[in-house]
Amino acid sequence: MAEQLEAAGNEPLDFSCTIMVLGKTGVGKSATINSIFDEVKFGTDAFQTGTKKVQDVVGTVHGIKVRVIDTPGLLPSWSDQCQNEKILHSVKRFIKKTPPDIVLYLDRLDMQTRDFGDMPLLRTITDIFGPSIWFNAIVVLTHAASAPPDGPNGTASSYDMFVTQRSHVVQQAIRQAAGDMRLMNPVSLVENHSACRTNRAGQRVLPNGQVWKPHLLLLSFASKILAEANTLLKLQDTPPGKPFATRTRAPPLPFLLSSLLQSRPQVKLPEEQYGDEDGLDDDLDESSDSEDEPEYDELPPFKRLSKAQIAKLSKAQKNAYFDELEYREKLFMKKQLKEEKKRRKMMKKMAAAAKDLPSEYGENAEEESSGASSVPVPMPDLVLPASFDSDNPTHRYRSLDSSNPWLVRPVLDTHGWDHDVGYEGINVERLFVAKEKFPISFSGQITKDKRDANVQMELASSLKHGEGKATSVGFDMQTVGKDLAYTLRSETRFSNLKKNKATAGISVTLLGDALSAGMKFEDKLIANKQFQVVMTGGAMTGRGDLAYGGSLEAQLRDKDYPLGRSLSTLGLSIMDWHGDLAIGCNIQSQVPVGRSTNLIARANLNNKGSGQVSLRINSSEQLQLALTSLFPLLKKLFDYFHQVQYGQ
Repeated sequence: MAEQLEAAGNEPLDFSCTIMVLGKTGVGKSATINSIFDEVKFGTDAFQTGTKKVQDVVGTVHGIKVRVIDTPGLLPSWSDQCQNEKILHSVKRFIKKTPPDIVLYLDRLDMQTRDFGDMPLLRTITDIFGPSIWFNAIVVLTHAASAPPDGPNGTASSYDMFVTQRSHVVQQAIRQAAGDMRLMNPVSLVENHSACRTNRAGQRVLPNGQVWKPHLLLLSFASKILAEANTLLKLQDTPPGKPFATRTRAPPLPFLLSSLLQSRPQVKLPEEQYGDEDGLDDDLDESSDSEDEPEYDELPPFKRLSKAQIAKLSKAQKNAYFDELEYREKLFMKKQLKEEKKRRKMMKKMAAAAKDLPSEYGENAEEESSGASSVPVPMPDLVLPASFDSDNPTHRYRSLDSSNPWLVRPVLDTHGWDHDVGYEGINVERLFVAKEKFPISFSGQITKDKRDANVQMELASSLKHGEGKATSVGFDMQTVGKDLAYTLRSETRFSNLKKNKATAGISVTLLGDALSAGMKFEDKLIANKQFQVVMTGGAMTGRGDLAYGGSLEAQLRDKDYPLGRSLSTLGLSIMDWHGDLAIGCNIQSQVPVGRSTNLIARANLNNKGSGQVSLRINSSEQLQLALTSLFPLLKKLFDYFHQVQYGQ
């Protein structure tokens, strides 16, 4: 229609398109602009960078007014991002008055990169222009007439497969940089070389027979038309002064609901910290103790043997010796637990008696207790991740526990690299008491690496209002992506039966400009010290959207808990969001294998057909660990001999 109106001398079609071109240095941005207008608008040179500053050109293509903005080339490495930021800020100032309709992100088809080496550049573009720049972006792959590389076995791969793989790599990198895995940017192929094959009309044709220029213009014009249609239909709002149409992100309701459904311990006063959370210490401990089992002090004397003496024993004698040693250690730990339990009861009685004393005695007791606690004592060593370093770096984390009520500890990265110090952040905790009956708990954690920083902060308090009834209020702040989520929550817990506890709670979360609210119900059944079941259900809503789900967790512990090492957990979860039902099952079991080895098996499966099975063995015997490490080596040798056998 535009060509017909132009040929008839009538007024041109009231349609124009502004295109901005972004990309790395040397991918062919200026050459592509020259091909779009079929004339040399910008000079190109194979031995030096072309565009030095932001510039635009206006022309007519097939009867349609087209404005193209050419930008300087960008560099992909981390060290060049400061220079890229300067360039992109100049581009942002240039397009402030007349923002582009379409963004063409150019890259080369023949650049075989699978390690996401362009991620620093894509993140810089996203940070400066916002994730909305990718919503109306087209991926343009230049040098599209390049021959596909050879396959893994030396056979020639197809051109279509070559284009598909390269397009997938670029699209996936853009999704990760934008933080939106639903993005699907269209891909267009371009070949600007003069030796490119042409058809009878003189148009350049790609190896797959496609004429690339009409295809690129069609994608650009169609994206502009769809954007105008969305504006007319009010499908999205375009705030004034914004270079790109910003789409308000929907709150991640499944993530917020999962956080709401988590069981949280109740904040207690300092004198109440000694009791079990379930409040079933006395009954369950007395029922679990065996009457026929002797006390540790009643055992006959026992002499430990040295390593040289143990080496002289026979196999049967060694087994008998270690069985006796393990039995005595078990009784000794039980004795310590009973003494600790008596000490806790005494502390409770003393705290209750202190409340009945006159204020003078209470002040004297506080002075005495403060003077005694001012003596610093060493804190227990932190459990560090496994490392191959011969020097144990535990001393780096040793500190004194003084009278300072603030507890400051380092955060360790348990899955970090070997030979690493292990510091990932800092954790701060403190327990306050307001008006002698309101416990207030504060905990904050900040972690930082070379790329991202995460903040987590929790402020919680609770109030008892009856036997077995308590209400807690909390305020949470945590990092979700690049935003901060603020959550105000409240829970009420009551014991409807002696071995059953029910909880009802609500929460309100502010993430960006989205406000979400949710509620949950939880029921915890404690059969005995070995078996307990927790059932949870709830829903979360925000911006007219709704997500609801629930979970069931059954835990079976060792009969000698907390001394035993056996532990089995069965978890079932269900989540429904936008009609998409997600059902998951998780099974985990820890079984002792011998005296110094534990086997941890875990399996999970969901209704999407994906799952994972993992086996982990931890042992204090270094020989067993060395033998375990032989399996991947033997597999590698087996694969090598298998390839040699078949002449590969």
